[in-house]
Amino acid sequence: MKRILVVDDDTSLRVYLQEELAEMGYEVRTASSAPEALKIVEKEPLDLVILDIRMPGMTGIEALPRIIGLKENLPVILNTAYSQYKDDFMAWAANAYVVKSFDLTELKEKIQELLQEKTPVVQPGG
Repeated sequence: MKRILVVDDDTSLRVYLQEELAEMGYEVRTASSAPEALKIVEKEPLDLVILDIRMPGMTGIEALPRIIGLKENLPVILNTAYSQYKDDFMAWAANAYVVKSFDLTELKEKIQELLQEKTPVVQPGG
């Protein structure tokens, strides 16, 4: 089962994402702050992080390079209500950028895309 970490200071959004992603078959951990998320990333096996940008104390933009520093190949989706951060060069390190919406179609598509199992290519006759 793939493990996803949802990092957001909004409790209701964290719970909503946790419920929706669990229904899709993912094991979901949550964190209400970037420092809490960094502790989880450091200690637990994860397959993907969904990271809010605007949070008190440490922003998602500040946490992103630290997450990558801890686990280089861990995919990160920036999930924010503010589209202007998409042009911030620090945000470019994320694997995807999704503007928050209660319609989770785009976010779910990005999750599935990033967690796709790589199937080996079988050569004809081999």
